[in-house]
Amino acid sequence: MPEQIEGKAAELFLHVPVMLEEVQGLAAKIQPLSLYIDCTLGAGGHAEALLSMYPDLRCVGIDADPDACERAFGRLSRFAERLSIINAYYDDALADLCVCSSAGKVLGANLSDLCNSSHAPRASFILFDLGLSSYQLGASGRGFSYSADEPLDMRFSPDAPASAEELIHQLSEAKLADLIYAYGEERYSRRIAHAIVAARKKESIHSAARLASIIADAVPAQYRHGRIHPATRTFQALRIAVNDELGRIERALVSALELLAPGGICAVISFHSLEDRIVKHFFAEKAKTGRFSLEWKKPRGPSLEEIKANPPSRSAKFRAIRAVAMRSEQAQGASA
Repeated sequence: MPEQIEGKAAELFLHVPVMLEEVQGLAAKIQPLSLYIDCTLGAGGHAEALLSMYPDLRCVGIDADPDACERAFGRLSRFAERLSIINAYYDDALADLCVCSSAGKVLGANLSDLCNSSHAPRASFILFDLGLSSYQLGASGRGFSYSADEPLDMRFSPDAPASAEELIHQLSEAKLADLIYAYGEERYSRRIAHAIVAARKKESIHSAARLASIIADAVPAQYRHGRIHPATRTFQALRIAVNDELGRIERALVSALELLAPGGICAVISFHSLEDRIVKHFFAEKAKTGRFSLEWKKPRGPSLEEIKANPPSRSAKFRAIRAVAMRSEQAQGASA
C-alpha cells in the first residue's frame, strides 16, 4: 500500500495545473512582471511555469496545507533565490503581506528581501486557483474524497478549529441541514442531515466512506445513480465549512487588490457557483470605482482540449481584474 500511494502521489505531483495556458497568456499582458503571488500554491504547477518563463520574476507562494508547501518547495527548489513559500491560509497571509510580514511558517527566500520593502509589496500578478488538488483527493488521507476509507478531517491546515467529523457530531439536525443546503446547494439536505443524526446516535461516524454510505442510503434511488455521486455536494459543504472557504475568499480579495501594483492583475479560477458568485460581484463593484477594470466581462473556461485531457477542469471559471494606474501613479512611475 505505501508503494501504491507513493506512486500515485508522484504521478499527481507532475499533473498540469488547470487553465495553465490562459494563466500564462494573462501574465504576458503585464509589464513589468516582477512579483507574482500564488495564493493557492498546491503542487506548484502555475508557479513553476511562470518562474521558468520569466528569469527575473519573484514569487510568493501561499498554501494552508503544510504537506503541499513541502512538496512545492521540493519541486521549485531550483528557484529558491526567487521564491518564498508561506504556510498559512491565504486570507491571513495576504493580510500579513499588506505590511510585509507573515504569521505563518516561511520556506525559501527571506520574505522582506523578496518584496524589496519593509512595507506592503506591490504585486504584478496575484492568482487564486480555488480547486481542490488531485493530491488532496487521492493521497492526503484527510477524507476529502467520498470514495476513500479515511478519517473525516477535511482541514487544509491542522490549525483549523474543527474537523468534519467534529462538525457532523456537534451540529443539530437543523443546523447541519442548513449547512449542507447553503454550502452544497443540496436539494436533499434535510433528508441527509436526518440520516446523519440518526446514524451518529447509534455509532460515531469516523470515516469518509462511512459518511458517504449514510448519504447514499438517505437519498432516492434515482438520485443515487445520477451524474454525480450523491455525497458530492455534502462533502463540498463540509469542506467549505471546516475551512471557512467562502469567508476567506472575500477577505483575501480585499487584501489582494490592496497589494496590486498599477497595471497589475488579480485573477481567480473557481470551480463552483458559490465561489464564482463572490468573485463576480466583488470584481464588478471594484470596477465601478474606476480604479480597476475587468479583463473580460464574462468568465472564461478551459478549452475543449483541456477538458478532454483533464475532465475535472470542465467546471473551471476564470475571472481577472486589473489595477488602473491613476495619473499620480503614472507621474511617480515617470519620475522614478
